[in-house]
Amino acid sequence: MTKVRTILSITGSDRIGFLQNLVTNDVPNNAGQITYAALLTPQGKFVADFFLVPRADDILIDVATTHAATLYQKLSLYRLRADVQISETTLSVSNGQTDAPAEAVTDPRHPSLGWRLYHSGPEAYSDDTKLRVAHVVPETGIELTPDTYILEAGFERLNGVNFRKGCFVGQEIVARMKHKTELRKGLRKFKISTAVDVGTNIQSNGKTIGTVYSQADGYAIAHVRFDRLDGELSAGAATLTLSD
Repeated sequence: MTKVRTILSITGSDRIGFLQNLVTNDVPNNAGQITYAALLTPQGKFVADFFLVPRADDILIDVATTHAATLYQKLSLYRLRADVQISETTLSVSNGQTDAPAEAVTDPRHPSLGWRLYHSGPEAYSDDTKLRVAHVVPETGIELTPDTYILEAGFERLNGVNFRKGCFVGQEIVARMKHKTELRKGLRKFKISTAVDVGTNIQSNGKTIGTVYSQADGYAIAHVRFDRLDGELSAGAATLTLSD
């Protein structure tokens, strides 16, 4: 069975500086820490999101298996002459919200998401869609796609970007969206009257103003135009109401 998450290892004396110049967040360098970050295109679009977990001799990158090969390829292209080696490990990640094991680390995106543990045993990992929807946490391949701008996906709120760290790939676009414009689109939570297919368009006053994504227990994450939420909202057979 294919694992949900793939764990890469970055070794070499330049590993911290190498990643620091590429990813959206500060790279941790002390064991027991964990950071949420992303790699972007030079145009500021999403490539992959992941967790960085430092150990004594390497940094682990915890990434969705669906995006592991792409991330490996992109990092390899940036490596150039740096003393950096990138390899896939046989490690697994498990997660949960209660009874955290002694060596687990807290998910940095939101306290309700619980803990993550990196180990050599079988993977015991699950995407709790109900929790994600409740706290508007985007998922790789659902809300996070090649067209995604990370600020629209809530990365600042989810501790996934640091505007004080200096340059990273796509930083100019992200900084411009942060400091020079007001976000006109982004992810929000809605009450939804009935489940619809992921990707169903949201209509208001006869115009498409957004898209429905993850859904659970009568709520949904949707990407919407903020200036067009004043009319009656529908998506297929469902009606939507903006939630707190």
